[in-house]
Amino acid sequence: MAKLRQNHSRGSAGGGMAVRVGLFTAILGGLFWGFNQFMGGNTDAAQNEDRVVIAPGDGPKAPKAPELDERIFPTSTTGQIIKHAHYALSYSEEHEQAEWVAYELFKKQLYPPFVERTNNFRPDPKVRKASASTRDYSRTGYDRGHLVPAGDMAFSEQSMSETFFMSNISPQIRNFNSGIWRELEENTRNWVKKFKHLYIVTGPVLTKGVREQIGNNKVSVPDAFYKVLLDVDEPEYKGIAFVIPNEVSDQPLSKYATSIDEVEQLTGIDFFPNLLNEEDQDYLERTFDMELWPASNKKFDLRLEKWNKQK
Repeated sequence: MAKLRQNHSRGSAGGGMAVRVGLFTAILGGLFWGFNQFMGGNTDAAQNEDRVVIAPGDGPKAPKAPELDERIFPTSTTGQIIKHAHYALSYSEEHEQAEWVAYELFKKQLYPPFVERTNNFRPDPKVRKASASTRDYSRTGYDRGHLVPAGDMAFSEQSMSETFFMSNISPQIRNFNSGIWRELEENTRNWVKKFKHLYIVTGPVLTKGVREQIGNNKVSVPDAFYKVLLDVDEPEYKGIAFVIPNEVSDQPLSKYATSIDEVEQLTGIDFFPNLLNEEDQDYLERTFDMELWPASNKKFDLRLEKWNKQK
């Protein structure tokens, strides 16, 4: 129980009663607060053991997060790796977007309090020449689709804001972005909550030709996008990848599940070359089992009934 500092000062005779009553009330309130804290009376904390820890100096609602682990970086075919607070990317000047973004996500980062979505799309000052601009997307019919979802970085003002750098944005068909891509992002957060920690790499498929280029900066419109997920925590190591066409889909996520090896062959990128030993890497990247990654039927139904039809 928290100790209370007692007030030994005395008031005048005429105000003694008021002082004593006020002091008595304050002591009772303090005792109640201390007892409540001791017994777990904070409803949010008691009901949610995974409530994030607030870290000073990184926004009013930022949790503690580990520093960016460079062992998770895939190989870069462009030679331009850019590091932000909680994710990194390999930028392609040719296509004016990232060829991959990489980060790790922890269960504790996915519980409130969350920072507000910023929507402050802007060029990335760390790109050597210049990244795409928001004007490149104007009147094109394409969404500014996130590679690192803003929702994955809602634990920190800085990290949330940095997802709106145009280096993290890629042109997506509107109801792909709000449909199956959203479903995959939300399922990924569910899997992080289930498995407690995942390594995540996401990017556009830029090696098989692109649909067109948009804007003055000639931003390439990918035909498909991939997401690679790796769980190397006990008790069961596992990996999986998804390659999804940049279009509206009424198929389940399982239709697009594949091995990490397949994505490596498709993109020419080597994933997790510095994270795993050769034997583990070979096994985890050539095998996958969708049953180990249960997707939400409710989200699939929402996509078919609502998300695919949004205007």
